[in-house]
Amino acid sequence: MPAIPPTPNPADPADPAADPHAEVHEPRLWRADGWTASVIKNEDDEGWAVAMTKAGEAEPALVGPWTMGRDKKNPKPLDGPAFSTLVKTAAEVLRRHEQQLHADLHKSVTVSAGAARIKVTLDIEPDEDNPSARLSAFDAGGIELAHTSVAPGFRLNAASASAWIGNEYRKPG
Repeated sequence: MPAIPPTPNPADPADPAADPHAEVHEPRLWRADGWTASVIKNEDDEGWAVAMTKAGEAEPALVGPWTMGRDKKNPKPLDGPAFSTLVKTAAEVLRRHEQQLHADLHKSVTVSAGAARIKVTLDIEPDEDNPSARLSAFDAGGIELAHTSVAPGFRLNAASASAWIGNEYRKPG
């Protein structure tokens, strides 16, 4: 069985893989639908891994083990069905990452204040140079009652929300 040719060099302009938008269907490099699958030597052992990178991203969204070929030395070549499965898996990893980031940046808690239920939200703007956060209070109808800026590290929980409301919405110290 002939050896699988080496992975194309994307830095070589004569290489068809050099165009980041061109579809490529090579045994160790598969690019289509805005994704690139690269079969790479696993640094941790003698096996192989596959890296899934979304177009325009510098880092892979997913790196996982890849199956050995029949010769038990070289990796199994990429194919359409495997690539489709890898795209679905990598897209799900990105989706979950985005959901977690959204949850970290946008928090809310609902507390009782007398007979009223008040929803307090914390929205963090993670700017590298000037991060900020906004604390807001809403009545049951969704009407904003108050808002103020707070430090991005402000901890929103039932106690801090109740304290802010009890302090007549003055900026927390």
